[in-house]
Amino acid sequence: MNIITCIKQVPASSEVQIDPVTGVLIRDGSNTKMNPYDLYGIETALKIKEKVGAVVKTITMGPPSAIAVLNESLWMGCDDAALLTDRKFAGADVVATSYALSQGILKLGEFDLIICGKQTTDGDTAQVGPEIAEHLGIPHLSYVDKIIEIKEKSIVVSTTMDKTVEVWEIDFPCLITVDKGIFTPRLPSYKRKRELDDFKVKVFTFKDMEDQDENNYGLKGSPTQVEKMFPPTKNTDKEMWEGKDLANRMFEKMQELKLL
Repeated sequence: MNIITCIKQVPASSEVQIDPVTGVLIRDGSNTKMNPYDLYGIETALKIKEKVGAVVKTITMGPPSAIAVLNESLWMGCDDAALLTDRKFAGADVVATSYALSQGILKLGEFDLIICGKQTTDGDTAQVGPEIAEHLGIPHLSYVDKIIEIKEKSIVVSTTMDKTVEVWEIDFPCLITVDKGIFTPRLPSYKRKRELDDFKVKVFTFKDMEDQDENNYGLKGSPTQVEKMFPPTKNTDKEMWEGKDLANRMFEKMQELKLL
């Protein structure tokens, strides 16, 4: 069985810098971490590997510094990893991001299952996973919170929706996005880190993609454009009130701040 897990390097805090010209996050590798939801995706892949046997590969798109999260995935127990990095991929929205990842996945060879975290903490769209599946023309399920059974040609999972818990059987090849709590992610192994000192992560650039149309990647391939992006200003002003009729004063203040 071949499993590919999509992961991402995200800011480790809300203190982020934004390029004033392009309006996108500056991703220089400092103060970053692996997207927390992707840890659950990796653990799900490794649990399946332990149960039925599998080769687990991870893939990410980002600057060269994103290789750090790929190494972390290898230290956790994954077998191979690939980085998509190129200036032509920069500034991508969810459509262009998912398309580039789908092309990178095809470079990794045959697969039975693709696993993604439910969403990323920097974008929070929860759209990239399903869109990868659409680009690849394979079935997909989101919000998976339990692996019930792994069959020869399919997988049985449960998903928690707003008002229902649903059980689905989905044929391979397919894609699932997993929610937190499906498994407890393991820690990276120092022993594996030492063993993999000389391991080389695969690096794919635009020239490695089968589709060489630049209009499908990065800013050019993004139908949605961010008009403006900026860090929120922090307001620490305080008002202390005493006396009667505080409820009405609170109501009026909330109207003034346009909270109501």
